[in-house]
Amino acid sequence: MDRWREVEELFPDTEDDIRLDWQLPGIACAAVGGEYADVLPAMAALACVQVSIILVDDMLDEEPEGAHQRFGIGRTANLALALQAAGSVLIDQCSVDPSYRAAAAHALNRMALATAAGQELDVRNLDGEENYWQVVRAKSTPFYGIGLEIGALLGGASPQMTEVMYNVGVLFGEAIQIYDDLEDAFQSPANSDWAQGRNNLVLLYGLNADYPQKEDFLAYKSQASDLSALHKAQQLLIDSGAVSYCAFQLLQRQMAARSCLDSVKLAQRERIEHLLKMQLAPFVKFVRGIDGALAEMIEQKM
Repeated sequence: MDRWREVEELFPDTEDDIRLDWQLPGIACAAVGGEYADVLPAMAALACVQVSIILVDDMLDEEPEGAHQRFGIGRTANLALALQAAGSVLIDQCSVDPSYRAAAAHALNRMALATAAGQELDVRNLDGEENYWQVVRAKSTPFYGIGLEIGALLGGASPQMTEVMYNVGVLFGEAIQIYDDLEDAFQSPANSDWAQGRNNLVLLYGLNADYPQKEDFLAYKSQASDLSALHKAQQLLIDSGAVSYCAFQLLQRQMAARSCLDSVKLAQRERIEHLLKMQLAPFVKFVRGIDGALAEMIEQKM
């Protein structure tokens, strides 16, 4: 990896800056009764694969702040391939039974393949909410589902417990996507989602739901590059119920995840409970800034 000095700026320098979702294998391993330290290489593997996904995603979306703008498309593509391969190499460094490592490596490869298939769906510009969820489940949720599955496998969990961890991860991933969509929709200046419209749940609601100010929203959306028009369109998203709809969808997934957890007896269930609370907290904080009453309602249902 020394061939790519750029790696140094893609990964954090301190433990405090490590992303929560990179820790999924360790959280799941501890939850099923395994040793957190045994899966440190798996967490590094997940980090490598996620960074590779982000590099490709930014190139596909032509993100102005993407790494390819600094490194060049060719070198970024090569780096993404290298990081994905590094993930597989790292899994083999976990100090657990070889059969567990083999199962985890297989899961990591399944995740990479599923995510690539999801990216393929995404670039086809499919319209409508049904297609939106199809893309989310193909592109976004495999990372989270298999992140927890890998931890369960390396912790020696039963097949039933491993499946529960995977299902909780999928629901967690869907909730993450909903929050990401909300953040993107309320960025200023306008996020690239405003030009596409197809891949953001908040904007899909604004485009397809039936509400009195819909024509005004469509007019302002077409001028989203203008800050005044953007802010008016964003206010209409609040007034139309788009934010409330996202809150409903997110809470549904929180409840479904807890129902999954009720079906098994985990050694440290609080590990997963904490994960779910950590995911919901920034959503509530964000919503409080635009709709205090809605944030209070969400907190009552948590």
